[in-house]
Amino acid sequence: MPESGHIPVLQNETANLLKPREHAVIVDLTAGRGGHARHLAEIAGQHATVVLFDLDKANLEFATEQVEATGTKVHAIHANFVTVASEMSDLGLQADCVLADLGFASNQMDDANRGLSFRCSGPLDMRLNPDSGIMAADIIETSTEEELANLIFQFGEEPYSRRIARKIVQERQKEPILETVRLAQIVRSAYGARARSSRMHPATRTFMALRIAVNDELAALDALLETMQMGCRTVNDGGWLKNGARCAVISFHSLEDRRVKHAFVDLEKHDLATRITRKPICASEEEVALNPRSRPAKLRAIQVLHEK
Repeated sequence: MPESGHIPVLQNETANLLKPREHAVIVDLTAGRGGHARHLAEIAGQHATVVLFDLDKANLEFATEQVEATGTKVHAIHANFVTVASEMSDLGLQADCVLADLGFASNQMDDANRGLSFRCSGPLDMRLNPDSGIMAADIIETSTEEELANLIFQFGEEPYSRRIARKIVQERQKEPILETVRLAQIVRSAYGARARSSRMHPATRTFMALRIAVNDELAALDALLETMQMGCRTVNDGGWLKNGARCAVISFHSLEDRRVKHAFVDLEKHDLATRITRKPICASEEEVALNPRSRPAKLRAIQVLHEK
């Protein structure tokens, strides 16, 4: 395990696509523990500039230290990545390399107090920014059965969403559902005998759906893709992306990857960018063996106004 406590997914593949060079401005929109950013900074050299975004203040501080250790100049921004255009304008910078790794850091997943995992007991929180926003327990407590069913189906693509929602409402009437393990048990009981034949833990999709809802992840991704489009349109007018900039996105489930694919196809269709990847790059068998969390990762990349 690396010193950061997190193994960056598709690290070499990402660097090969972004091709950071000397004096490059590298923007990591989801800094996490800094693994990707540090690797890119090491390739670009000490004359590069790295801009880090993250909602988790502790991880942002750690990532900043990791990148600063390379001797590279760092700007750390504790904010959602949808603010990148205005933040880059304030810094007077245009990006050469942009990365958005839509996964979350292993230390967040493994911290029981964050409530992201059904494998350990903890409060039903799930906020990536623990300083603001509603918790998963709030959604569980205040949503109607229909709202819960729709949320679990739409964000988790869970075929048993209505059974799960009905069971949640029944159980919360007995006492509030505040712990991860209890919610996981409720979902498993809603699956019934099907739980024994399920390829994944029955609670996987429900937990993913709640995490997406708590952090408004899909809306944030949509806003980011719109910001990338704006950056592509304004490269010659002082926008946040340079002409020829390379942008990469690593997604971890179909709802994200579908959005990224369609956005990148649309940019190419309007001659605003060229897709570097026609199909997503996935983790090799060797990487999956070393880091099972890399299995669902899909990497796509574009180059802004790339001359064919």
